[in-house]
Amino acid sequence: MSDVVVPRLAESVSEAVLVEWLKPDGAAVATDEPVAILETDKAAVEIAATASGTLRHGRAAGDRVVVGDVLARIEDGVAATAAGGRTAKASAAVPGAPPAAPPASAAAPARAAAQPSPAARPAGAAAQAPAPTPAVKTGATPTAPEAPRRERRPMRPAPLPSDLLPQAAASSGEPAALVPPAASAAPAAPIAPAAAPGPAAVPGADGERAVPMSRIRQRIAERLVRSQHTAAILTTFNEIDMVAVMDLRSRLREEFEQRHGVRLGLMSFFTRASVLALDEIPELNAEIRGSDIVYRNHVHMGVAVQTERGLVVPVVRRADTLSFAEIEREIVRLADRARAGALSLDELSGGTFTISNGGVYGSLLSTPILNPPQSGILGMHKIEKRPIARDDQVVIRPMMYVALSYDHRIVDGEQAVRFLVRVKQQLEAPERMLLDV
Repeated sequence: MSDVVVPRLAESVSEAVLVEWLKPDGAAVATDEPVAILETDKAAVEIAATASGTLRHGRAAGDRVVVGDVLARIEDGVAATAAGGRTAKASAAVPGAPPAAPPASAAAPARAAAQPSPAARPAGAAAQAPAPTPAVKTGATPTAPEAPRRERRPMRPAPLPSDLLPQAAASSGEPAALVPPAASAAPAAPIAPAAAPGPAAVPGADGERAVPMSRIRQRIAERLVRSQHTAAILTTFNEIDMVAVMDLRSRLREEFEQRHGVRLGLMSFFTRASVLALDEIPELNAEIRGSDIVYRNHVHMGVAVQTERGLVVPVVRRADTLSFAEIEREIVRLADRARAGALSLDELSGGTFTISNGGVYGSLLSTPILNPPQSGILGMHKIEKRPIARDDQVVIRPMMYVALSYDHRIVDGEQAVRFLVRVKQQLEAPERMLLDV
């Protein structure tokens, strides 16, 4: 027999939610075969079988677990349950499970015996239809007393922890109807009768539906609110003439891609410019720990990536030591893994500064929120042609607004402005980044 336990997840991460069992209880599993998914505040992690044998669940989907908790046990041998249904032993093992419905052939005589014979009916009632039987709720089988079937949800979001579900509505002040009926075994309000056959009914007059927040979404909300409550966030702005960068990319894009196997994007320019500016303004690469300011020796650049599961910020390690091509390759690799939901916890931890590009979605200007405990985040925006003055002449140039949000407890306004000016200088004359001037 072997135990499947919650592994060490990552630095500062000790708790997770058991989101889903990939293998049912009693299933045969092989060593290293994924059996469950844990979700932390940073990523989803697959848990693999530690041996071959029969899987026995120890925790339910939705449970909160910590490092070292036993999720399941793997018994020696192969499960004996047949595919497509549970054995009588499995059914008996479930507390409070209803008795199995009798076969159709056995149920038919019982129904026939309950009906009066034609000879026993009054003469005047021969032409009358038999009295209708009580209506059966939609979803029940004709041979109830089977328990009603569990409704199939249109989506399968990560459930809230089971110990929070009954209290979630009350603690938040939301009406109890927002908690899905399947989330609690004892709903506070009686369940309405099933609707007549037809289009599926949706709760709420406006077609509303409640979906539990995933663990990652809950954590994002907590961190952003905490950031605004604990840091003195201020934002400063500037604009960058992108003509030099765009001209350089158009001239060298094909050659760069052939040589390095990756396209030359904008993010590597902004990453390199930020690294050089952070070298001059180290406060933006520092954080507050208690009453100390901790300065970092390297820049671990967080790059915000939007995925189906929410916004994640994978980290380019030691970006200050990487070339343009190495930065581009690492950003592409991390972005692909983020969208595939395959990021490891180490790839999401330890960032010291963040760049967020809202311009890819059309944002012209925004005020980014700090990613605690970091002290700075640079927001990129849409490149838009605008008339500007150059040498006393009005010209049309591709311009981008940039925003720097910073923690005013560490960074002074003069330092924040100087940081953006340095980024602007590097990007408007990209040769500066090669000569380190």
